[in-house]
Amino acid sequence: MKSHPQSYIYETLSLYGAYKQVPVQIHLPGLKLKLFPPVVMTASHSDSLVVLFGATAGAYGAKLGSDERELILLVWQVVDLHSKKVGTLHKSLVKADNLDLSDQCREVSALTPEGLSKAEPLDRVLQQFSQLVSSDLKVLGRSSYTLCSDGQLLIRQVLHPETSKKNLLLSDCFYSFYDLRKEFRSCYPSSAAGKDQTIKTMAEYLGLGTDEAEEDFGVWQVKTMVAIIFSMLSEDHVFTEPETVKHKYETGPCSKSETVDSETVIRARGLPWQSSDQDIARFFKGLNIAKGGVALCLNSQGRRNGEALVRFVNSEQRDLALERHKHHMGSRYIEVYKATGEEFLKIAGGTSNEVAQFLSKENQVIIRMRGLPFTATQEDVLGFLGPECPVTGGKEGLLFVKYPDGRPTGDAFVLFSCEEYAQSALKKHKEILGKRYIELFRSTAAEVQQVLNRYMSTPLIPTLPTPIIPVIPPPYTIATGSVRDCVRLRGLPYTAGIDDILEFMGDATGDIKPHGVHMVLNQQGRPSGDAFIQMKSADKAFMVAQKCHKKMMKDRYVEVFQCSGEEMNFVLMGGTLNRSGLSPPPCKLPCLSPPAYAAFQTAAVIPAEAALYQPQALLPTTRTPQASAAAPPAVTYYPAQAAQLYMNYTAYYPSPPVSPTTVGYIAAPPGAVAAAATATHTPILPQPGALVRMQGLPYNTGMKEILSFFQGYQLQADSILMLYNFNGQPSGKALVTFPSLDLAKKAVAEKNGQLLGSRYVELYLV
Repeated sequence: MKSHPQSYIYETLSLYGAYKQVPVQIHLPGLKLKLFPPVVMTASHSDSLVVLFGATAGAYGAKLGSDERELILLVWQVVDLHSKKVGTLHKSLVKADNLDLSDQCREVSALTPEGLSKAEPLDRVLQQFSQLVSSDLKVLGRSSYTLCSDGQLLIRQVLHPETSKKNLLLSDCFYSFYDLRKEFRSCYPSSAAGKDQTIKTMAEYLGLGTDEAEEDFGVWQVKTMVAIIFSMLSEDHVFTEPETVKHKYETGPCSKSETVDSETVIRARGLPWQSSDQDIARFFKGLNIAKGGVALCLNSQGRRNGEALVRFVNSEQRDLALERHKHHMGSRYIEVYKATGEEFLKIAGGTSNEVAQFLSKENQVIIRMRGLPFTATQEDVLGFLGPECPVTGGKEGLLFVKYPDGRPTGDAFVLFSCEEYAQSALKKHKEILGKRYIELFRSTAAEVQQVLNRYMSTPLIPTLPTPIIPVIPPPYTIATGSVRDCVRLRGLPYTAGIDDILEFMGDATGDIKPHGVHMVLNQQGRPSGDAFIQMKSADKAFMVAQKCHKKMMKDRYVEVFQCSGEEMNFVLMGGTLNRSGLSPPPCKLPCLSPPAYAAFQTAAVIPAEAALYQPQALLPTTRTPQASAAAPPAVTYYPAQAAQLYMNYTAYYPSPPVSPTTVGYIAAPPGAVAAAATATHTPILPQPGALVRMQGLPYNTGMKEILSFFQGYQLQADSILMLYNFNGQPSGKALVTFPSLDLAKKAVAEKNGQLLGSRYVELYLV
């Protein structure tokens, strides 16, 4: 879903149409808007109220708006607060796009689809509302008004969300209103709490007539609300503090020292990956989000994971947000759950003075750049953006993301003063700077904090002043057995690090075992271009090999082979594997041959760096439960037999449980090479077929639901691989192996975009 600068359009055009009788027409690529300016501006102390009542085609009462059903009825009447006179009572039916009325709606309102089909659409009704209110005010001799509704739901949960979805911009009068229930409670403190009130209970408290059958639906409600207001005026009640709806979402920083009330925070799940903070604010249109209150969650590669934490100004707004559970953003439904202030601060909070200064400029649009050349300067970035995209403050509006040692990560954040400049910058997405494609996308203050917090965390190997040579412990074994639950990456760029490998593997990073990424170094202690990765199962290793073989990393094709833990251990302990011993993934060759080894002894190389690290900063040895409590961590080190070197970079990989002390130099113990060379291995037959990726699954989906979704496509339960995120929760994705390519293509053609549960599922042929 694209984010359109609606608030910006409103600010620039509202003056033009402020006193027009005809709405301003706005046309943008892919967007058609109508602006309904107020005919009469609302004053802070209005001399009139417009009592407003409405109903939708769905739920009524306390659940109004919770089911996303459209507005079908508006009833209103002007009340002069000084003379206590009223204008004409108006009732307008609204023609909804979907005229299928709920049973409750039919019963309560007595409306029918036939009657509604002859009504005017919402945009015309809103125009009539402005004109008729203006006319009534002139008759009463008044110049300003404020809306008054029965509670918050009609304004916040119906009118604002629906007009936002239909690209109709509401006039100012809908951004300020009196909640009759709160005003009643203020006037009559002994009455029930506002959330427990209804028009009927307020009327009963005052002894007013409560026979709804005497009037049409909506007419009785408005007449009774007017009578309640007159009773309150007789008690000298003054309407002075209206409820407000924010026109737009305000960005801003959040400090870790802030106190965030857990009763104001929600977690939204299932968001489209490209959604921005403005898209999320639009989803919650009508509710007041705190400044800087949208925090998009990132995965370990710094990419958005489809979740966000949202902080509202108070608990009342948060409770209304929870009622939008499973409402739609485009074709996807969004799940909304309670969250805590601690969770919000973990994502959005920051302590860096540099970041705080960068984010101190208010009302700026933030754009994130990825893939910058490591040599890129501020002048290079400003030149890339060009004069048509002026950066706020020039160089001061740029923030480069760096590792703790000062090396650039290739990411940067840019500030723009308005939506127009930001949109111009986004048009440069995938353009080239130097020799690299640059990605540009909208960002948030919370995302700036997250990215900086992650990259600026404690380095992998701390600098320790005193060289210590560790005591030699028993040998450490990484993995054993012939189960092929590992993959070997060959042909890596020599500059590739752990982040590059995790990004290369994509969603499969969630299936890596803790401490499971091993970089192979040569005899000089430099990267050899190889790496081994331990997966959680042989199936997951197979999937990774299928998906990633011959995929590009930077400027190189990387080969990915499935292998066993024994084969991996053999190489890491000093042996070498004949190239013919590791075959491409089963989808590339008709069969896999058993591995062949070339075992030989080489001269020992003892890296000087090995003496620089404390034992606790190096790979701990395997210990028995009895010894583990007393024995300190130590490094496994064999000076006489070191033939190969490997470094485990797992400290950068945040899948729990992760130890920050996982760096070690390990060599093969005597006889290990020969033993591995004589080991026997069973060839694995290929698994034919084609792979389909599912995306957008409901989070409670299991294999049973997927099998039912693909009924008739000859699938078995073991053909389905559910994918999980780093917290062990369902990611909304799955990989499905079909018996043949034809069946896979047929499934994608026939089932893509179909509903599974209440969500539309996307299918891609891998």
